[in-house]
Amino acid sequence: MTPTPTAVRRPGRRTGRRTAAAALAAALLVAPLGACSDGAGTTPGPAGSPDGAPNPGGRLSFGLGYDPACLDPQQAGGNDSLNIGRQLVDSLTDQDPDTGEIVPWLATSWEVSPDATEFTFTLRDDATFADGTPVDAEAVQANLDGIAALGAQSTLGASYLSGYAETVVEDPRTARVVFDRPSAQFLQATSTMTLGLISTESTALSVEERCAGEFVGSGPFVLTGWTPAQSATVDRRDDYAWPSANADHEGPAHLDGIDFTVVPEASVRTGSIVSGQLDAFMNVLPADEAQLAGAGITVSARANPGISFALVPNLDRPVAGDDAVRAAISAAIDRDLVVDTVLTPSYRRATGPLTSSNPAYTDLSDLLQVDVEGAARTLDQAGWTVGDDGIRAKDGTRLSATVIYITNFAGSEPALELVQQQLRAIGIELVLQEVQLAEYAQAREDGDADFSWNSLTRADGDVLRTVYGSPATLPLPDDDPLLDELAAQGAEPDRDARQELLDGIQRELLERHLSIPVLEFSTVVATAPHVHDVRFEASSRLSFYDTWVDGE
Repeated sequence: MTPTPTAVRRPGRRTGRRTAAAALAAALLVAPLGACSDGAGTTPGPAGSPDGAPNPGGRLSFGLGYDPACLDPQQAGGNDSLNIGRQLVDSLTDQDPDTGEIVPWLATSWEVSPDATEFTFTLRDDATFADGTPVDAEAVQANLDGIAALGAQSTLGASYLSGYAETVVEDPRTARVVFDRPSAQFLQATSTMTLGLISTESTALSVEERCAGEFVGSGPFVLTGWTPAQSATVDRRDDYAWPSANADHEGPAHLDGIDFTVVPEASVRTGSIVSGQLDAFMNVLPADEAQLAGAGITVSARANPGISFALVPNLDRPVAGDDAVRAAISAAIDRDLVVDTVLTPSYRRATGPLTSSNPAYTDLSDLLQVDVEGAARTLDQAGWTVGDDGIRAKDGTRLSATVIYITNFAGSEPALELVQQQLRAIGIELVLQEVQLAEYAQAREDGDADFSWNSLTRADGDVLRTVYGSPATLPLPDDDPLLDELAAQGAEPDRDARQELLDGIQRELLERHLSIPVLEFSTVVATAPHVHDVRFEASSRLSFYDTWVDGE
């Protein structure tokens, strides 16, 4: 085996080296309103305590936008769930939010076989779970075996462990993970919360028990309270001493604890932070950004490195299955107008299936130019004629398409309403159907909608396979060559060759109009003036290990 080209860094010591990727990440960070940005991974704040060090102690009151439902990061996929789970569970590796580099965490080093079928991790010798049991190779084995056994209960985990064969315990500090085929994406996957580690005993709990937070992690906080759909409380673990190499300090977290409260209404979250009832919250309503800044609240944003928010077609439906219709929809959408009208500078128009902050991103803006007249001609040539009410029809079929969406991102509905207006101008009726988060997957599987409004965060190009592969959001025929291409990129160990495959996949998705991207999602966080160093990790979710608040 050959070592990965990853520089090993000691926890708490950030390197000063910056690459072209780092410069790109910095450019993609939207400067906070009413404050200056101090880096792609951190919400800024004023100076610390009188001696320049962060103040220890204090609690953070954080507002959640919706019910987390499940606290187990190996099962959960929603941001609010993962933002709790990240505080409880550590991962084998971490990913630098500036450079995309994989760095040490529970594993101090690793080796990858030339064909990317074996990954050997050397573990720290001092990390323990909150129940006192060691984070050892047997725990790694129990976790990966357990995630594989979860199957559909861990949608993302099943994707990350595609081809997983076994984990071999070489000795207490050495775990060798074996795949039955190359898995170039796996090393990055070990940095995600989905593959975060819980105690060996916890892996035997039922999925319901784990969702309720009964698992034990090795993170800097422990769960001390949980009321479904209302609140969660985590308290500092005083013996914690094994942070990620991305951290800015060692030892226990600065905060005494965090009180998470579900506040579904965006306007109520905004009012609560202005009045001092909340210290911070995520999912800032775009319309509220200026108000918050005017009230002295710091608003910080980081682009999510994943799939752009896109209309993903159900090819089994007659309207969405018509390539001419999909081509016309893509050409009729003025993406700049959508972002400029209903969003803020915290967001960007889509320029490809992947967001511009994803390490595998390719700029394909040339394929996403607005051409309303061309869109109308495409429909004319395909036999879709305009009716008396302005909506087209063909062979008795009205050109009406339903799109299902959820409102965990507050900008989705107004963005889709503007797209709806733009499509009506060329004779397409777009019917918006809101579904609840818990119902979304089933509604998509039922297949009654023409399009789904879809986005997914992961700082690796393999996120394309998760969304557009099989089984996935896009129901491609089993013999479609694109499925083979999606599988091949995940198995290609050569970085340049893999990127070439990913470039081709992104272009094909647009040329076949299998993805109609509209905008890039960003995580937007509001923090009160006394809150400092809320960290964006590489997937733009939040870490509170380095966070601190002003003393009394």
